[in-house]
Amino acid sequence: MTLLLISLLASAPLAVAQDASPHAVIVLTNHGTLGATGTPTGYYLGEAAHPWHVFAEAGFRVTFASPRGGPAPVDPSSVDRDDPVMAAFLDDPEVQQAVDHTVALDALDLDEVDALVFAGGHGTMWDLPGDPDVARAILETYDDGGVVGAVCHGPACFVGVVDEEGRPFVAGRRLAAFTDSEERAARKEAIVPFLLETRLRELGAEVETAADFTEKVVVDGRVVTGQNPASAAKMAEEIVRVVRAERGSR
Repeated sequence: MTLLLISLLASAPLAVAQDASPHAVIVLTNHGTLGATGTPTGYYLGEAAHPWHVFAEAGFRVTFASPRGGPAPVDPSSVDRDDPVMAAFLDDPEVQQAVDHTVALDALDLDEVDALVFAGGHGTMWDLPGDPDVARAILETYDDGGVVGAVCHGPACFVGVVDEEGRPFVAGRRLAAFTDSEERAARKEAIVPFLLETRLRELGAEVETAADFTEKVVVDGRVVTGQNPASAAKMAEEIVRVVRAERGSR
């Protein structure tokens, strides 16, 4: 009996530590077609894989979600198996199971989310803006003291998000996002429903930019954003730092 009690007590701190680990939700797009072109699109692989890797290495639990739930299509043009992190992401059966069966945003328990992170990819330009579940998740996560992150086209999630007074969530906030210059360089400016940098500026955001396709991450309190695929890992690293600081201050 004594040995059993000692065993239970010894295992208790480990169970508590596992339950208390930070929780990051990576939100992927459900949209798989590039406008009316018929060209396949979806989430940009590196913008999911590199944050997943950073969070996992930092001891975070990671959940994959999407606006509707279910399968999240990857943009085939973003797949690069020469990138070891992308290859590991694609070859991990648990990760692929999670990506094929994402949790719908309206089914998430947001009280357990430390960081809500929107991966980019052109698909996000169609299904994130104006989605009520996207807006609710952002506002609840932020209001509960969590971190909201987004990279590349992921900041399309902020379009249509307003506070209780009707003020755009991004108004007065410093952000990074896929720039108009990058969209033109990608030759997608006439295909996307709007230019993301321009729309965010129209909503009152202070969009900070770097040279096309170079790393740029902006931290504005508990909002962390990255400009492009090159910024995905650094964005996640900053989210880890902010989450740890927030949890340490509670």
